Amino acid sequence: MSDATPLPSAKEVREHWEGLIGRDVDVATGGPMVDPVLNGGALVGVYVDKLMKLSALVLFDLPLAAHLGASIALVPAATSRTAAEEEQLPPALAENAAEILNVTAALFNVGDAPHLKLDAWYAPREPLPADVAQWVLAYVRRLDLEVEVAGYGKGTASVLVI
Repeated sequence: MSDATPLPSAKEVREHWEGLIGRDVDVATGGPMVDPVLNGGALVGVYVDKLMKLSALVLFDLPLAAHLGASIALVPAATSRTAAEEEQLPPALAENAAEILNVTAALFNVGDAPHLKLDAWYAPREPLPADVAQWVLAYVRRLDLEVEVAGYGKGTASVLVI
């Protein structure tokens, strides 16, 4: 077994999320790092290996969490746009976006790499544990993306392998 968790490519991320929500997703690399302290916060997914070691993080800024959460449940786009504008993520959209985080674990579980699972997720503005917060803006293997969900809107995502 390899001890290195792979960092998925932007193409793999785009195809995975398109398959989940059933609509086009445009992804561009070179986006800003998602900072859970700025602009309404971020939805943060924490992935661990079988020994419960923190191994990866996926962050959706609030607009992207709203757009993905709405699109997977076929909630009208106006709902996600309002959430993004008001910087308030309704619990139902947070739960839906967290399910996308859960299934996103598949992007790390390839070949003989260690199996990762979503251990926890934190809603926008929810305090992050110190062992998680220290990695959010770290220069580790990471993919910072600008994402547009067709018919819903734009946001940013960060995928980090620690």
